[in-house]
Amino acid sequence: MLSRLLTLVAVWLITIPLTMAQGTEMQPYELIKKIDSVEIRFYPSATLVETRGGNSFSKLFQYISGNNESKQKIAMTAPVYMNESKSKMAFVMPLSVHEEGAPIPKSDQVSLRVTEPRYVAAIRYAGYTNAQKEVTHKQKLLQTLEENDISTIGELEILGYDSPYKFYNRRNEIMVAISYTK
Repeated sequence: MLSRLLTLVAVWLITIPLTMAQGTEMQPYELIKKIDSVEIRFYPSATLVETRGGNSFSKLFQYISGNNESKQKIAMTAPVYMNESKSKMAFVMPLSVHEEGAPIPKSDQVSLRVTEPRYVAAIRYAGYTNAQKEVTHKQKLLQTLEENDISTIGELEILGYDSPYKFYNRRNEIMVAISYTK
């Protein structure tokens, strides 16, 4: 009986993260080139819903769960953006919501922002993110850009692609806007 229960729990732990990850819309980008482990990308304009301060994920999740003027439920997308100090967080709106216009937030702690098209440099790493991984990959990203005479614009962003319930094959990135022409 116990072995059957353990087997059932193991199957659940394996299948739930897989099914949660399937069908998640990803923010589109064009890969321009790779320099070692750094990708140079072009991102078209997108709509972000963002907040700052404590309880950021909850505030953004409430917005996509219908706490907006239209009471529209919006699908979760990937990635989730955070600034380097983790004081700001943003969700990317699905492309259809970007094209149609995102509903106005009810909360004054949540705002919408349409990004300009931009070039970025990104470095990917696996597992759950932590301060040490972020520092290591930030240094590698900035060193690669410096060695290739590519200037950064603005602050670094930390991107998370997976549900906290996904235990393996996790994707995280450090990204920064760059001055770049094709």
